[in-house]
Amino acid sequence: MPLPLGPGSQPRQLSHPIVYSILIIPFGATSGFVTVALAFLATRHGLSVQQGAELVALSLVPQVWKFFWSPVSDTTLTRRRWYLMANSAVALGLLALCMVPLGPSTWVLMQGVVLATSFASTFVGFAVEAFVAHLTPESDRGRVSGWFQAGNLGGTGLGGGLGLWLLETLPAGWEAGAILAAAMLACGIALPWLPDVPAESRGCSLGGAMRNLGIDLWQVLWSRTGFLCAVLCVIPVGTGAASSVLAQADIAAHWGAGAGTVELIQGFLGGLISMAGCIVGGYGCNRWGARACYIGYGLVMAAVALAMAFLPANLPVFVGGSLAYSFTTGLTFAAFTGFVLEAIGAGNAATKYNGFASLSNTPIWYMSLVLAAVDMRFGHRNMLVCEAACGVVGVLVFAAAAKLGRARPALMATV
Repeated sequence: MPLPLGPGSQPRQLSHPIVYSILIIPFGATSGFVTVALAFLATRHGLSVQQGAELVALSLVPQVWKFFWSPVSDTTLTRRRWYLMANSAVALGLLALCMVPLGPSTWVLMQGVVLATSFASTFVGFAVEAFVAHLTPESDRGRVSGWFQAGNLGGTGLGGGLGLWLLETLPAGWEAGAILAAAMLACGIALPWLPDVPAESRGCSLGGAMRNLGIDLWQVLWSRTGFLCAVLCVIPVGTGAASSVLAQADIAAHWGAGAGTVELIQGFLGGLISMAGCIVGGYGCNRWGARACYIGYGLVMAAVALAMAFLPANLPVFVGGSLAYSFTTGLTFAAFTGFVLEAIGAGNAATKYNGFASLSNTPIWYMSLVLAAVDMRFGHRNMLVCEAACGVVGVLVFAAAAKLGRARPALMATV
């Protein structure tokens, strides 16, 4: 059941979880701008495929470690205030990323701006995830998870596709940045539809909140569901990491895809398709359970990558394969959120969610680097074969963990 908002207050039930989709768009757009727009333009501006992958990996660093500062959002201010401040910082960051010319001479500066913007986006995520954790009835977790991730991946398509198109079309980078920044700020129009959520740890120091975080995470991890959820967060299943590699200009050209195709397929249309995958995946979780769906969806993603590897390297295969990959990415992201909501239970829900969310970025981070390295050394086809093989191996690891989990005592299962 939803958590209480405070003494004498009751959460309003939302008519539709599309509100979460709108609010989380800036979080996804920050990632999409780097993984699609900057990744594609990297090799055009004198950077290597590896450097393009490093930009993507750098943007994931705050997402991997964000649970260390997530208690800050739990102990200070309200979720609405945190959202407004963080979203403003994201808008400024995207403006700066568009204004800084990409190239070897600005490599260090670009890295710094990417890192700072990604850091700001973590607080956008904290706020929206807290809304979801507090206001979502248990019976509706699958549907809400689907719509939540639809906004995340839709924002990825918006930031990547629109960002690339604007940078390719407009004469000045600041113009592209201003449009992106305005779009991010506009997402705040959904806030009035939600009751504000105060800090969970009111009256508790930051150090106390960190201790609570450690205790809660330990309790969750010692439950069987939490243990399996932690395993899912680190195995390379359903990461969607190949998208950022396929978006690079030199690699997309292997299938005959240019800037226009990447803008459409990895950006606008890919975002819409992944949103559809999220919604379908969320309803699937309601019916079959998030754990089973996550594994099933991950195997489908591996099959898509393998098919794309062995089909002819032409434009229709790039379009069809990329869209199918985007759809399965949506499926897996929805299943992940549903599984985490199932595992974390009630107390300090937002902070615990980010503990798992941080872990879940680890395989995306290392797979983006692994796939880029494999592509440079062994070619595009073998990069996709590697993606599929890692997914299958990850499923086998999860099966072994599930068997081990049955032998674990269900200590502290009620969290």
